[in-house]
Amino acid sequence: MRLSTPRIHPVTDADMDDEQREVIESLTEGRRRLNVYRTLARAPKALKAYLAWGSYIVSKRNALSPREREIVILRVGVLCRSGYEVAQHTRIALETGMSAQEIAHIKEGAEAGWPPAEAALIRAADELVADHFVSEATWTVLRSAYSEKQCVDVVLTAGQYVQTCMFLNTFGVQVEAG
Repeated sequence: MRLSTPRIHPVTDADMDDEQREVIESLTEGRRRLNVYRTLARAPKALKAYLAWGSYIVSKRNALSPREREIVILRVGVLCRSGYEVAQHTRIALETGMSAQEIAHIKEGAEAGWPPAEAALIRAADELVADHFVSEATWTVLRSAYSEKQCVDVVLTAGQYVQTCMFLNTFGVQVEAG
């Protein structure tokens, strides 16, 4: 975590206005109301738009498998030094069947014993975060292992989570207890 306290505090149930309540309740039916959403609820129209796009990234419409998607998301979280993102997606990655050791290897990078296709996902995330561009060498490996649609989704997934890490870090969104 870059900040030990929030710069923008999550909205509480008691403090929500009708517009905030509507967007939070539509999102969290039966689920925990995470600080990431409670914080963005300070701008409810932005949260609603963010959720619409983000739902594509984490859905089956994204051509990446859940494992591939989590490799990209976790690598972006590590590179952006987003403690919140890494904590949330470590839990999600474990649910996709990734091991704790594999998650640790994401922090080490593409040279940590990954199969070529997954190493290319990590390299793509590295290059997108550092240079906003996937090199020809990495693209060649991606295209040999993944469909054109999957390659599009690699870039879109990385971009979505760079943006997410930017506001998590800047607003000081704190990891929930437990």
